[in-house]
Amino acid sequence: MSIQAIRGATTCLNNSSEAIEEAVQELISELIKRNMLEPKQVISVIFSVTSDLDACFPAAIARKQDGWEKVALLDCQQMFVKGDLANCVRILAHVELADNQVPKHPYLGEASMLRPDRSH
Repeated sequence: MSIQAIRGATTCLNNSSEAIEEAVQELISELIKRNMLEPKQVISVIFSVTSDLDACFPAAIARKQDGWEKVALLDCQQMFVKGDLANCVRILAHVELADNQVPKHPYLGEASMLRPDRSH
């Protein structure tokens, strides 16, 4: 096993707790499914959100995941860049993967345009 960093992103329909929760849950679900992760393999997740998302904390949503009691979670605001994708939640997850396993980076919704090479 080795520690790997996995990136990902998604977009929310709007700046509401419900929309952010739905987007974060889908992003986490895809991270887990695509990388066949067990909770004990997830070390930490950093969430960054664009400045137009302030209705709730993505880490608070992730904390509800079964088995994630020991996962270090952090929220921060994404650097503002004119023309950046709106309503975007990004993740940087540190996980333990088998040495021969290639990380799969989930880019969902409109965020798929950020990394078309990883959006399948």
